[in-house]
Amino acid sequence: MTDLCAFDAVTLAGMLRSRAVSAREVLAAHIERVEAVDATVNAVVTRCFDRALTAAAAADDAVVGGGPLGLLHGLPVAHKDLADTAGVRTTYGSPLFAEHVPDRDALVVRRMSRAGAISLGKTNTPEFGAGSHTVNQVFGATRNPFDLSRTPGGSSGGAAAALAARMICLADGSDLGGSLRNPASFCNVVGLRPSPGRVPAWPFSDPADPLGVEGPMARTVADAALLLAVLAGPDRRVPMALDAAPPALADPGQIASLLARDISGVRVAWSDDLGLPVEPAVRAVLARSRQVLIDLGCEVIDAAPDLSGADDVFRTFRAFRYATFFGQLLRDHPEQLGPNVTWNVERGLELTVADLSRATAARAALAEQVSAFFDTVDVLACPVTQVVPFDITLDWVHDIDGVAQHTYLDWMASAYLISATGLPAISVPAGFTPDGLPVGLQLVGDRRADWSLLSMARAFEAATGHGQVVPALLS
Repeated sequence: MTDLCAFDAVTLAGMLRSRAVSAREVLAAHIERVEAVDATVNAVVTRCFDRALTAAAAADDAVVGGGPLGLLHGLPVAHKDLADTAGVRTTYGSPLFAEHVPDRDALVVRRMSRAGAISLGKTNTPEFGAGSHTVNQVFGATRNPFDLSRTPGGSSGGAAAALAARMICLADGSDLGGSLRNPASFCNVVGLRPSPGRVPAWPFSDPADPLGVEGPMARTVADAALLLAVLAGPDRRVPMALDAAPPALADPGQIASLLARDISGVRVAWSDDLGLPVEPAVRAVLARSRQVLIDLGCEVIDAAPDLSGADDVFRTFRAFRYATFFGQLLRDHPEQLGPNVTWNVERGLELTVADLSRATAARAALAEQVSAFFDTVDVLACPVTQVVPFDITLDWVHDIDGVAQHTYLDWMASAYLISATGLPAISVPAGFTPDGLPVGLQLVGDRRADWSLLSMARAFEAATGHGQVVPALLS
């Protein structure tokens, strides 16, 4: 075994169970990889290697003892720096919390730990997750392993970069307007935005918020499905948690049969722009993806749902969320909050009751529109992002194919419009531009059809193999 970091999570889990390799060996390999490349990439910004080594020793003892093992037993992971980790620094990308150490774990962290995962530390994120460009005043910018002069996206950009550079094999993330999907597209990995309530979030600030979700990021669809099986399932403390239990898996290797599916005859609506400006390089890569779906036997038609109202829904409730969560911070520390968070809070403070009433009615209408659309199709295929990974020195994308983008949100519409629908969506590697920059395909499923969507993504992944391409950084 020349490189344990090269194995996907499902394969590595099988090797650990069969004692072909020890958790200590797996962890040592990943720590070595972090130390070798992360000075350049800057993805794993807080490290807890000593704790991890202790956990790896305990994991090896458990295998020898012959007792039951969790689905993630011995696998090296990292947690987004928005998720609380007991005893490990959690900054939220803000200088106000630069030395903050929580005394409790977020639910996603606890579920991964109980499934046997071993955390190497925390992955970088923009301040409070605001934006799809991972840079903050605490740790600086994370770089894209496929081109170190470009961004890995965000806000789960540290997670995506760490996965692409093979520093970890699984990561949690969160997605409000594309924060799992955007960096997955930019870094040639897989990011799933689950249905609201599929992965319960605790502690929470708004028990009825359907926009912000937590979910898995991985190097393969099967790995993402494995992590979803751990993260999903009800929690009585979380009002919006779905009651459906995740698939009962006795062994990680069973994930393959769970995802096995003949997708011939699946009705796919194809849109290469959702009515938005899209860079020609992105369109060119996605055009090949359309043909892949046809070759797999899907019934592909050119169509898109009526997303009128989605922009207002997303922007209004996002602004309301920021004013609620961070309004007091802006009042108390205006000089220590970055421009993205400040702008969002200010938009939220401008909202009126009429604005919230209008957006609530628009959200109801949007739900009806997308439900009607999915009466006639099974999956929507469209861009994850409208641009390729952009220069790391930019604050945000100001122009797409000659069309001006007026705010830091505008260029992310292909992801955030889908967020507003409440539908599950996944970014799966779709290929590369002539310059070697990754492009992802966004597949959107019917309401609560997360597992069916994963099967669809797995079939596309198997037909293309784009996710197997590693950054030149590792060659």
